[in-house]
Amino acid sequence: MTPPLQGITVVSLEQAVAAPFATRQLADLGARVIKIERPDGGDFARGYDESVHGNSSYFVWLNRSKESLTLDVKSADGRAVLGELLDRADVLVQNLGPGAAGRLGVDAASLARSHPRVIPCTVSGWGTDGPWAGRKAYDLLVQAETGVLALTGTSEHTARVGISIADIAAGMYAYSGILTALLRRATTGEVAAVEVSLFEALAEWMGSPANYTAYGGRQPARTGSDHATIAPYGPVATADGVVVLGLQNDREWRSLCAVVLEDPDLADDPRFVTNSARVEHRAELNALVEARLAHLDTDAASALLDKAGIANARLNQVRDFLDHPVLAARERWQPVDVPGGTISALRPPVDIAGVDPVMGPVPALGAHTDAILRELGRSDREIASLRDRGLV
Repeated sequence: MTPPLQGITVVSLEQAVAAPFATRQLADLGARVIKIERPDGGDFARGYDESVHGNSSYFVWLNRSKESLTLDVKSADGRAVLGELLDRADVLVQNLGPGAAGRLGVDAASLARSHPRVIPCTVSGWGTDGPWAGRKAYDLLVQAETGVLALTGTSEHTARVGISIADIAAGMYAYSGILTALLRRATTGEVAAVEVSLFEALAEWMGSPANYTAYGGRQPARTGSDHATIAPYGPVATADGVVVLGLQNDREWRSLCAVVLEDPDLADDPRFVTNSARVEHRAELNALVEARLAHLDTDAASALLDKAGIANARLNQVRDFLDHPVLAARERWQPVDVPGGTISALRPPVDIAGVDPVMGPVPALGAHTDAILRELGRSDREIASLRDRGLV
């Protein structure tokens, strides 16, 4: 089956995580994504580390199936090339620094005048207007400002979430916004600009703790690996390791008491009869659960929890995740070429019947520059001149 976005062209002035994550989803669905990079090093995420055949682990995750065009968009010649690309494009994505899109004439208002058919998507830090429009934003800073850091860690110390959740959230909302705008253009002919900020994307994910704090009168406590507002829900030591268990309702609580703790009457103990009560008396409850499972090995503890209908998991390391039997059995790993070698990459998590994700190579810096410029009508001599002047 033809990829759903085949025939859609996306031009992206992108770097780091959020915008590249959005455009990679589009590329996986068959869109042509032309990634414009600076001639003097490209997307700075290329230099985050060298762990994947000499490439950055972030970059190879975020940039498969794209074409890399090096271009100095601040130069007159570079802006001319950008304009010609936009003449043929459906979407422009950019997460440039504050004010840069306006200076280049690719902000939403300018694009509506120069290229009214192109859907502009802006990924900003704090929004393109408002009191913080001119401030830079990085993932950790957004975690700090939204209160995520205040919720994460132990009672003594805050902790950064181990992956770039603000960037990922913004990238996914940008992706869904672009798909929505493409659908609207296809069905009504109307072009709508798309904008998402890292701050507001992660603010949406703060909905539950925000409500809990605003209307419950107190902020959820930092509880390490335990759930802040549900108990018991977290890791428990076994005789040879750790099992992670979680409860969601009264039926599961009563089953835990009867089958695992072998004390059905405990379900109606005033300290534990409601979830709120269990959270208040978490230390006492955790001690009871730990005392029961401490004498069982992890396999036996998991089997007992399964018998009780209690969801549970192992506390895996990243290497365990890479070797996970679910990913292997469901054939989620697929080879992807990168500069210097081949890696195993996960298929996109959404399966569309009859559609295989594109999963093309990760481009070397400027790998498609000459081909794209020739497509735009530049001669080899003109391309050489651009290169000699450091513009590509």
